[in-house]
Amino acid sequence: MLYYVSGNVAILEPGLAVIDCGGVGYGCRITAYTAGQLKLNQNARLYITESIREDAYDLYGFISKEEQRCYELLTSVNGVGPKAAMAILSSGGPQNFTLAVMTGDEKMLTAAQGIGKKIAQRIILELKDKLGGSSMELDFSTGAGFAAPIQQQGNAALAHAALQELGYSAVEINAALKGVDPNASTEEMVRHALRAMVMKG
Repeated sequence: MLYYVSGNVAILEPGLAVIDCGGVGYGCRITAYTAGQLKLNQNARLYITESIREDAYDLYGFISKEEQRCYELLTSVNGVGPKAAMAILSSGGPQNFTLAVMTGDEKMLTAAQGIGKKIAQRIILELKDKLGGSSMELDFSTGAGFAAPIQQQGNAALAHAALQELGYSAVEINAALKGVDPNASTEEMVRHALRAMVMKG
């Protein structure tokens, strides 16, 4: 199993990046989000999800674990194949996709090529709990040592769970949510945290 490929970006085309790893070129299908963060003839690391069928063997490459996780969640939804999942992530990246599901924003999902209203509704219905619904168990045990934890209820809990699903740790999330308006919406809290993490990074 390929976990990631790391090397020089030898070819960069719409929907495709070829990563030269020790003289072997790995052709990876990529989103516009990932493509926007790659540069030709510079080193890059892509996290890989393999798709093996009778007539094809495809590698899907993602610039971050967060984007890869979103892709895998999308393709777990009945009726959403790799092409549709890549289109959704191309239209806004993992952050906007998460926000769309959390806030029930069908328009953001249908903006992606080939995604109709019914599929958008199914994505929201099936993934909202996985991205931070009430059934999701939140683990704050790793956050020992920081100030008062985020309340495990309401919008703060939903924002915390959504960020955990994107791969951030409890410590990172609580630091990013520090000072956020407790009356803010879930979407506003997630945006605040993501901006804070980007600035820190």
